[in-house]
Amino acid sequence: MSKELVGALKALEEKGISREIIIDAIEAALINAYRKNYDEANVRVDLNLDKGTMHLFSRRDVVEKSEDDLLEMSLEDAQAINPSYEIGDIVETEEIPRDFGRIAATTAKQIITQRFREAERGLIYEEYVDRADDIINGVVERLDARNIYVGIGKIEAILLPNEQIQGETYEPHDRIKVYITKVERSSKGPQVFVSRTHPGLLRRLFELEVPEIFDGTVEIKSIAREAGDRSKISVVAHNEEIDPVGACVGTKGARVQSIVNELHGEKIDIVEWSEDPVQFVANALSPSKVVDVQVNEEEKSTLVVVPDYQLSLAIGKRGQNARLAAKLTGWKIDIKSETDATEQGLYDPETAAIIVQPVEKIEEEAAEEVATDIDLYDED
Repeated sequence: MSKELVGALKALEEKGISREIIIDAIEAALINAYRKNYDEANVRVDLNLDKGTMHLFSRRDVVEKSEDDLLEMSLEDAQAINPSYEIGDIVETEEIPRDFGRIAATTAKQIITQRFREAERGLIYEEYVDRADDIINGVVERLDARNIYVGIGKIEAILLPNEQIQGETYEPHDRIKVYITKVERSSKGPQVFVSRTHPGLLRRLFELEVPEIFDGTVEIKSIAREAGDRSKISVVAHNEEIDPVGACVGTKGARVQSIVNELHGEKIDIVEWSEDPVQFVANALSPSKVVDVQVNEEEKSTLVVVPDYQLSLAIGKRGQNARLAAKLTGWKIDIKSETDATEQGLYDPETAAIIVQPVEKIEEEAAEEVATDIDLYDED
């Protein structure tokens, strides 16, 4: 075996293709090439990369009388080589083929190339299958009528239309963060599918920006997202001295603002999680104030009472705030104003057992200003 070939094979091994795959590929190619010249010959290849040696042996069964010299050897001929041979043994003879021929050589090359390509695809699959449910930096490579193809290293990931944020536009060479949703094998090699709309993307972005989440001091309990428009996340601290909401917001909103920028202005409400559904539902409806929450455990539903001037804020534009709060908490939420709830006999401000949050009278303009705040949960 030439030094150049040995060097090339060792270079492949350094790239991560296992020695067994390399040896199997070359052996299969040589056997196939030999059989192109010698029909159904039974052969074995002995390849040693460390020594740089390669030997090819023909294998013939010992029989009483040979009828096919390619596959059989008579007992008389076998014992002429070694008297210990008996019927049923296999005689191996080293072959030194001088010329495989152009077709055989081309076939051998194709087999080796195909095996190495399959091995490389397998390595890529193994690399990315372990990164499912993770975030990765990518570069927009190309676009077609429907999909966006994002370069993430050794492969192009596919950003399908339903995984693209409505209104976001990209050009080739733009850098974006994407969330790996699944990795599949296909006849063309591994396929990686990514998302910009998955709630997991928001979770991973907070893990990157908030050290307390990354180290587990603060935990994200749930996420409700309408990608490109608004999201809510609930967080809890496992250290009483840490304010989970404040940790996520950061100094002057720096941490959450970085995430908002990455998502091109998507509004994010951060609320504190609670085991008490009353408190949790009230928090989830932020930035609206809540005066009472009545819980129906059997139906897993709640009746939420808010001040009259906060009703539209609690419901949100096209019901978005209430819808996201319901997704975040897992509870059905029915919102009523104080006046309507009182008139229907559902709420009595004098006897209400629960006052979830102190409510201060604010002007309508102030309420609207809070509703358009991009990222913060009002802790007051």
